[in-house]
Amino acid sequence: MAFRGWKWLLLLDRQNSFAKAWRSGRGGWKRCCHWSAGKSLDPEVKAFLEENTEVTNSGHLTPEIRLRLLTPRCRFWREKPDLWPYGDPFWAIYWPGGQALSRYILDNPRVVKGRSVLDLGSGCGATAIAAVMSGASQVLANDIDPIAGVAMILNCELNHLNPFPITIKNIINSDAGNWDLIVLGDMFYDEQLADGLHHWLRKCIRIQQTEVLIGDPGRHQFLSHSIHSQLHKVIEYSLPEYTRQENYGLTSSIVWSYQPSNGSEDC
Repeated sequence: MAFRGWKWLLLLDRQNSFAKAWRSGRGGWKRCCHWSAGKSLDPEVKAFLEENTEVTNSGHLTPEIRLRLLTPRCRFWREKPDLWPYGDPFWAIYWPGGQALSRYILDNPRVVKGRSVLDLGSGCGATAIAAVMSGASQVLANDIDPIAGVAMILNCELNHLNPFPITIKNIINSDAGNWDLIVLGDMFYDEQLADGLHHWLRKCIRIQQTEVLIGDPGRHQFLSHSIHSQLHKVIEYSLPEYTRQENYGLTSSIVWSYQPSNGSEDC
């Protein structure tokens, strides 16, 4: 089965194992870890990712950012998914919500300049990279997959950036710290996960006055969730043709500002 086929399986599987991992707090892994600049990478994992991904900056909204992704020229575009030795490589796809967030930050550096930014569900790390490029004073990338952490460090190197701190654990429903801005893209694909995000983000806003930006291309699970009534559209981007083909006809992606009303139920 070509990877284009199992990309569709990844979309479906997000509603199963990945979402369950976020809810459980285990992340589907037996350990949590934290990367910071200077931490050495597992040479075997690093070599595998370098061999089985392609460095690209084309076909997406942010040609300024180079990323290691799975493309038609990669071996695992054609191989059977069960031959991939690690967890499902969600990080190897530049999802359209993340593209919109990254494009918005690059075009509007004032949004992050001099501010602390948490990139939740960071995946390939593109939005965190965009925040660093745009002058954020502090950036933390969060994902539950340790392999995503390795990929983010490699992507920082591609863009001539010192790696930002990366935390590999489920921080939803925990004390995330005092961040000026939380950004998250393509996270509303499971109802229970969406409910958890809704409550946790609202709590961050209420307690810390955190600003929240959400990127999503208009998936049904997002548009139909109750959080949608408390979002304000910031900007909409037309997706490049390659990204449209990758995402089965989605044509645009939107950045939303989450502004819950004062009367919203507390967490």
